Amino acid sequence: MAALSTLILLLCAAKDVMPSSPHWKPTWPSYRVPVILPQSTLNLDKPQFDAEARLEVVSPCGPACHKSSPLPTYEEVKNYLSYETLYANGSLTETEVGIYILSNGGDGSRGRSRTKRQIYGYDSRFSIFGKDFLLNYPFSTSVKLSTGCTGTLVAEKHVLTAAHCIHDGKSYVKGAQKLRVGFLKPKQKDGSKGSNITNSAMPEKMKFQWIRVKRTHVPKGWIKGNANDIGMDYDYALLELKKPHKRKFMKIGVSPPARHLPGGRIHFSGYDNDRPGNLVYRFCDVKDETYDLLYQQCDAQPGASGSGVYVRMWKRQNQKWERKIIGIFSGHQWVDMNGTPQDFNVAVRITPLKYAQICYWIKGNYLDCREG
Repeated sequence: MAALSTLILLLCAAKDVMPSSPHWKPTWPSYRVPVILPQSTLNLDKPQFDAEARLEVVSPCGPACHKSSPLPTYEEVKNYLSYETLYANGSLTETEVGIYILSNGGDGSRGRSRTKRQIYGYDSRFSIFGKDFLLNYPFSTSVKLSTGCTGTLVAEKHVLTAAHCIHDGKSYVKGAQKLRVGFLKPKQKDGSKGSNITNSAMPEKMKFQWIRVKRTHVPKGWIKGNANDIGMDYDYALLELKKPHKRKFMKIGVSPPARHLPGGRIHFSGYDNDRPGNLVYRFCDVKDETYDLLYQQCDAQPGASGSGVYVRMWKRQNQKWERKIIGIFSGHQWVDMNGTPQDFNVAVRITPLKYAQICYWIKGNYLDCREG
């Protein structure tokens, strides 16, 4: 097998070429996506669901630490991309996968931090009020998990979120078996006189309508990695609902290099714990990146974990602007850089391999997952 470093270079290479036109638009690159297919499935013992739900994950391993970590072997990558599937009846399976055409893996990270996620200077978050915003795209794609995290609608019955919202790396969290997804909806009018009169100074009351989760996919890279200090590279999970949600969803896409993002910025909305009942939107610049992670200082608090990180770029094939999820907001990293503490909030990038895996989970057909 060719050297893994060569494969990573091939895998990272986008087929687009920057146009010389002065009217150039930030354009979605076209990636050659590998194929990930199930090879075998094994029944596991039912989990105990005894872990406490953690709304944030911390690590002291920063960009330099990740970049200096050794590359995993091909067999290790296959192991990381194998996955567990948890069903609503409590049964659990483990599926081994095969990787075809190209392969690569994530960097390692180690350790934990006592530091919580922080607000960086002036709090730049925006609470989204009113059904005209909350029920419209893209804010309507954000949903709340019954374990306290946030998720994003990525298909008719699928929600993308962070793995640590479901599994702490060693065991499934309490409530994972009866996991539900909440959709914000206006409260019903009580029919009293004047109830149809809107006071613009008072935002309309909203409530959550819940849908049960049918099954959950979590990559073994998270389950093995978090327990063995590999890090946050695989902190993502996909939930399949028991019935369609009937809302517009946001497609997933392969994360372009930060320098290709419009203004170098990312966006995401989540249910931060310090603003209960509110959907909170924010955007910020990407400060650094590794192959698997985006480092930024978007203001966020626990509860925003699992939010879909997205950007809006030009889709050349369709000749229109399109938003896509390029990452999953994971948690906080405290890094000692030459004796100076520095804080980052971190998002897991959707790499070509992760795109192939998540897309297959959604569609069940690799032929529909060839272009990222």
